[in-house]
Amino acid sequence: QAQLVESGGGVVQPGGSLRLSCAASGFTLDYYAIGWFRQAPGKEREGVSCISASNGYASYADSVKGRFTISIDFAKNTVYLQMNGLGPEDTAVYSCAAAYESYFCEEDGMNYWGKGTLVTVSS
Repeated sequence: QAQLVESGGGVVQPGGSLRLSCAASGFTLDYYAIGWFRQAPGKEREGVSCISASNGYASYADSVKGRFTISIDFAKNTVYLQMNGLGPEDTAVYSCAAAYESYFCEEDGMNYWGKGTLVTVSS
């Protein structure tokens, strides 16, 4: 059974860092685009970052460019999101998702979703 499980969320002070993990089971990430999405309270879900397992191309939302880095560990079948310089505006539930045979992370085109992990940035 295909599954994505996120971990690494928590409470961090402004300016701090967290690394989120998205572990895949039941399938390998090799032919997928894997994305991180987030949903803040009272707001719609938005795409944060996406990486193509096929060619390694990564993209970021403007709001996180230069602060967040997405990466893949194929041996562990896991995608990471390193988040630095966190601010209160980054508080949200972060979810990962995977799209088969795709280079992009269109929300409607994702095949598998994790349940999410909560990131709270607060002093």
